[in-house]
Amino acid sequence: MAKNTDVKLRNQIMYSVYVRNHGNNGTFKDVEADLERIKSLGTDIVWFMPIHPIGVKNKKGTLGCPYAIKNYREVNPEYGTLEDFKLVISKIHALGMKCIIDVVYNHTSPDSWLVENHPEFFYKKPNGNMGNKVGDWTDIVDLDYNNKELWNYQIETLKYWTSLGVDGFRCDVASLVPLDFWLKAREEVAKINPNAIWLSESVHPSFLLLMRENGFVGLSDSEIYQAFDMAYDYDVNDEYLGYLNGKLSLKDYIKRVAIQESIYPNNYVKLRFLENHDQPRAKKLIEDEETLRIWTGFMYFQKGCTLLYAGQEAQDSNTPSLFEIDKVNWKSMKEDFVSLLKALGTIKKKEIMAKGFYEIYADEDKDVVVASYKMESKKLIGVFNVGKAQGDIIIKVEDGEYTNLVDNTIISVKDGRLKLLNKAMIFEAV
Repeated sequence: MAKNTDVKLRNQIMYSVYVRNHGNNGTFKDVEADLERIKSLGTDIVWFMPIHPIGVKNKKGTLGCPYAIKNYREVNPEYGTLEDFKLVISKIHALGMKCIIDVVYNHTSPDSWLVENHPEFFYKKPNGNMGNKVGDWTDIVDLDYNNKELWNYQIETLKYWTSLGVDGFRCDVASLVPLDFWLKAREEVAKINPNAIWLSESVHPSFLLLMRENGFVGLSDSEIYQAFDMAYDYDVNDEYLGYLNGKLSLKDYIKRVAIQESIYPNNYVKLRFLENHDQPRAKKLIEDEETLRIWTGFMYFQKGCTLLYAGQEAQDSNTPSLFEIDKVNWKSMKEDFVSLLKALGTIKKKEIMAKGFYEIYADEDKDVVVASYKMESKKLIGVFNVGKAQGDIIIKVEDGEYTNLVDNTIISVKDGRLKLLNKAMIFEAV
């Protein structure tokens, strides 16, 4: 783990924005106009998916993928001007939030400024042509970090955006770029902003092994944590989806989550999500309203930074295309669901959720997750009946009545047993 990572990032809520699909026009001004509402959800960090011009050569779909970048140092004219983006940053800061942008440093579009001006920066296939290491990424060509001049260019780019007020970076497939580069980049950016936020899109274990098998860079989460503050929880994603798809048990998933506590440094921070732009929408995965609310409570309660992908608060079930205009469906917004997110966001800010000792397990007999934070004499306990089981479970707290911090109702524990309800239950105990 980066030694100076602040564990208070575990109290943070991150909101992911795809500008193209946000608002009527898909511009920076549309996002700017929506920032008060985004802030009201409890958001601390606004993450912009790539804001740069998109390549035309080999593009996918009508408009191309934002991860096939043409120029790292410009903004996509579809979204507005650089001045428009600066105004968004200013308003984000005025509202007490931070702004991070996507950094796509494994590859560029085949017609990028770097391809045209620095072809020596690129990976060459055995036939000598530029290409990529991942077959279906046909709209990009990979960079070659054996060239140290590339390091200088990329780091100067990071420093440029930092100097404009960007507070950090979400680094796309960071596991495919050498660790020494990320360490150097962090060191250099810190000269401008020592508190810059570094989020790694770490990768699934199977993808990591595929890269290594073929002789390419494939960084484990443990390596990533040397340079980054936060990493994706793709190391448990197969088990999460496996449970929801009925292929694995809840225990299989929760055991994998529990292992994180012993294999990562004490100040590790995971990005916790039910969905993101590469994954199915939560509402698609979890169609039942009560179950989705319970899983949402669990997402906020987990140890780490909470991610909301724009439209998740409206329970949009459509995963937007990366290659077309595919607007968020805000018509499905429900006031009581938004109120739930706000309540969970308030709980998320508790100090114990950043600094407490965390434990998690699945009940032996029912599909119920029980997790807790312990700090000094205090405990914060979460019970998430994701299987909507009937009856009760054994729980290690004193008998009595407790207040559910989610909705201020009463939770009763009698004879060491807690009655299960079809909602998230979070309460304080000693």
